[in-house]
Amino acid sequence: MRTLILLCALALTACKEDIAEAPDPMPLTAENLAHYCMMNISEHPGPKAQIFLSGLPDPIFFAQVRDAFTYIASAEQDGYITAIYVNDMAIAPWATPGAENWITASDAHYVIGSGKMGGMGAPELVPFSTKASAASFKADYGGQIYRMDDVPQDAFLAPVDITFSGEENG
Repeated sequence: MRTLILLCALALTACKEDIAEAPDPMPLTAENLAHYCMMNISEHPGPKAQIFLSGLPDPIFFAQVRDAFTYIASAEQDGYITAIYVNDMAIAPWATPGAENWITASDAHYVIGSGKMGGMGAPELVPFSTKASAASFKADYGGQIYRMDDVPQDAFLAPVDITFSGEENG
């Protein structure tokens, strides 16, 4: 995984004369659909992600940060990634992760293994803009703190047994 992320990072910085500046993140709206399930992501709790591909004006949105990491690592990825953004959960409640509190994925501190489930009911990679915010979340919910380059593949590629109990995870 580390190699894959490093390749993505290198691709983002290579050939600067051929690459336009990374686009700014787009606000989350009620019309945004999750890439994999085509469900309205604003109706689901937990952090979201958006990925811009070269030549496309709008990003691909993901209902969970975990899903964006899966997309980056998958053969399905069909385009040159120009930017990856995730919600900064240091300034947003779990139920409504925010429309404009985006940070670059490579700058985030991720809490993994906290037991908090993302919007689609799978374990989540919870992003924070500061290590202190991540540490505070970790103290409350458990888990470990990682930077993007160090996120283990099993944190987003491992199978998940999802059972819906009707209870909110908040």
